[in-house]
Amino acid sequence: MNKLEPRVHFGMGELDAERNSSVFINCPFDEAYAIIFDSIIFATACCGFLPRCAIESGSTSVPRMDRITEAISASKYSIHDLSRCRGEGDKNLARFNMPLELGVCMAHKFGLNGVDCHDWLLLVPKGSEYIRYVSDMAGYDPKQYDLTPESAIPAVMSWLATRPDAVITSTPDEVIGVLPEFISKKDTLSKKWAGEPPWSDIVILAISIGQELGLIPVLSND
Repeated sequence: MNKLEPRVHFGMGELDAERNSSVFINCPFDEAYAIIFDSIIFATACCGFLPRCAIESGSTSVPRMDRITEAISASKYSIHDLSRCRGEGDKNLARFNMPLELGVCMAHKFGLNGVDCHDWLLLVPKGSEYIRYVSDMAGYDPKQYDLTPESAIPAVMSWLATRPDAVITSTPDEVIGVLPEFISKKDTLSKKWAGEPPWSDIVILAISIGQELGLIPVLSND
């Protein structure tokens, strides 16, 4: 019988989640957005950062907002996509989870206990009139993109590459070229888990593909 290996969780091994290298991703969870979500996950990993998310713990006994605030507090950086803040469906309802979580991150920007700070990136669709529905954001410079991986990846990577904790990274062209392999293997992983792959497995997959193809530097412990 093969010896069973313990699962890797956040804070262990490859997922040693230091706050300075953690990026909380705040975006829609729907099938239409999935390819953008995958792009942001992979681009974040290829920049040497650790993608974090509200679903990472799998703790259904803990209220979602508690899980979100815990992941945000454990991350120095965050990425927020407001592309779903518009009326949808028969009732013309907009989704405001993303602006809510952005507000939590903005509060963290001013420091936890006056010590730590938080930095964030705002993504909006090109031509978006986001100022009309969140006017308090006037004066900030969001990254505009056309809701494709080819535009999301450069927007994310150009921001992450300039953060104080960034390491040597690959280029957006290189990441875009390898993205289909990540998506294909992630789909295979999802099928094995009946559509509910653990977040840690997704992140490990992104890191391993990036390292195998030379997009992510393998840092020495020496």
